[in-house]
Amino acid sequence: MFNAVTNSVEGYKGMEVPYSIVSKSEECNNIAIILPGAGYTVQSPLLHFSTSVFLNKSFDVLQINYRYNDKAYDDFSMHEICEAISFDVNLIIDHVFRENSYENIYIAGKSLGTIPMGGVLKRDEFTNAKAIWLTPLIHREDVLKSLMESKNKGLLFIGDNDPYYTSERFEKAKQNPNVTAKLIPESNHILEYNEKTLESIDVLKRIITEIDRF
Repeated sequence: MFNAVTNSVEGYKGMEVPYSIVSKSEECNNIAIILPGAGYTVQSPLLHFSTSVFLNKSFDVLQINYRYNDKAYDDFSMHEICEAISFDVNLIIDHVFRENSYENIYIAGKSLGTIPMGGVLKRDEFTNAKAIWLTPLIHREDVLKSLMESKNKGLLFIGDNDPYYTSERFEKAKQNPNVTAKLIPESNHILEYNEKTLESIDVLKRIITEIDRF
């Protein structure tokens, strides 16, 4: 039986940013932080089953449910969205960690959610954290730099049919000995195959198995 508590903070430029903490027990020293994509929510397959993996290991799971696709953000430039996500994610982590102490930390970001990961991993509390990079936006210099320089043990998944993938940048990320980079041939930005449902389920199972072992 899991307990879910939903809350929100006043984030970047006064925008409300909701988050949830899902837990299995009242006292826990372990936490997994889930940073979804712009349209790929925590209910989407990769993040839903990743959440299940951590709950089954008796982790608290912090789901940061920012909504940058909402009309309220229509006037934001991409630069402002990047500023907003970094500000909002760190604000919520500050809030949650002020009330709880965690020793074992994982952070999993999907697409847009990989933008603030590099900065978060530089926080003192995250020195020994493990990072899961799901379809990182490696076309961006900041994300690629974070991957190349990360001192945290990491796991990366990306497909070569992802519009943000290039072999050159993927190889650069692979050079970091702290990051285990996995290329899923022919898969797209949600790590699925176009018009191949059963094969996509097999990929999902393979990725979740790797996360479970990580």
